[in-house]
Amino acid sequence: METSPVEVTRLAALGSDRATRLLHKAREARLTGDRPPVAPRAEIGASWDRVLRSGIDPEQSTQSVLLETDEIEHRRRSSALGEVMPLLSEGLVSIADSAQQIMVVTDTEGRVLWRQGNPGVLRRADGICLEEGASWAEAITGTNAIGTALASRAPVQVHSSEHFIRSLHSWTCAATPVRDPRDGRLIGIVDISGPATTFHPMTLALVGSVARLAENEIRTRHLVAVDRLRSVAAPLLARLGGRALAVDPHGWLAAVTGMPPVDRLPLPKSLQAGRVWLPSLGMCRVEPLAGGWLVQVTDEPSDAPPRRVVLDLSRPPGLTVTVTGPVGSSTQRLSPRHAELLYALALHPEGRTASELAEDIFGDATRTVTVRAEISRLRRHLVEVLAHRPYRFGEGVAVEVVHPEHPGDLLPRSMAPVVVRARTTA
Repeated sequence: METSPVEVTRLAALGSDRATRLLHKAREARLTGDRPPVAPRAEIGASWDRVLRSGIDPEQSTQSVLLETDEIEHRRRSSALGEVMPLLSEGLVSIADSAQQIMVVTDTEGRVLWRQGNPGVLRRADGICLEEGASWAEAITGTNAIGTALASRAPVQVHSSEHFIRSLHSWTCAATPVRDPRDGRLIGIVDISGPATTFHPMTLALVGSVARLAENEIRTRHLVAVDRLRSVAAPLLARLGGRALAVDPHGWLAAVTGMPPVDRLPLPKSLQAGRVWLPSLGMCRVEPLAGGWLVQVTDEPSDAPPRRVVLDLSRPPGLTVTVTGPVGSSTQRLSPRHAELLYALALHPEGRTASELAEDIFGDATRTVTVRAEISRLRRHLVEVLAHRPYRFGEGVAVEVVHPEHPGDLLPRSMAPVVVRARTTA
């Protein structure tokens, strides 16, 4: 008689050897294409399918290239989860410690930023590379709670042989996504992991409850910050003529004058002081406020054109970028490295993370420090059109790449993978 996925999960909760054997047989059948004795849970079966398509070897190790220490610290400082780590620690670490488990918190790429909990389990986790800076995305480590929660954008518990890679069969883990309540974006994953013998069916509910508390804490801090901005901005707006708004860094409204209020003003992901063209308002003058921005709508026509960028790679000795906007144009000479970076960004309008750009330029995703330094130098001259988090050309910026006559002449001395691919596939 075939056993249901629910029954297997119930047996696992009781520490059943039968459940472990059934999970193992289901996984082996999926790998060989045979009929399994029990169907895996839907979320596990979907993950196995994704991992099989990606070509991951079920016998491979879970080792990954660790992020450098300064990169880990940068990601911690950039993550909203850093603000609520004390709450996460208070809610989960003592429980994880007593249950012979550990708490793991990752960013949106599945990179481990923090881990705390039982010292013995932390040492065991080192053996499977569940350590700070490691990648636990499905594409790297197969089916696991962190990577599968990232891929499905949903809470998931993965037990024993439900892990795709065999070396993880002695582990159990439960993870849930955390979203920024200010804009709904995924900001990371909270996970509890430990030896398979520590499995408990309520672990996922516990992790989910603490994650929701963290989201509520971020929301509360946001409301307090908006109220503080309002107290500063309201007297200022009362003295201004015309149309103006005060918004927080995410565009949430604190105060308004001369126009109907809106809940939130769409802002470029990288906003700078000065003249800025906003699609919903037209040309505006933007000034920083403590905790946000003052946005004044100018008298220029609302359909003022956005900026235009021309990346001229047609003559390798004279690489240039020209920026044209409502107030004129300017041309900058480019070094070969800066030309490579801008070319990579032009190919990816959705943006690239520092690690993705490092892979594009060096073929090494760990060289993020060099990438950030070079982008920082570029933005000194192109701040009006280059955005970050992720790195990309700003919203409303039209980008044109002028290629050489022969594709093989594209940055001919460049060994950057993104350029080599373009030369060989054109």
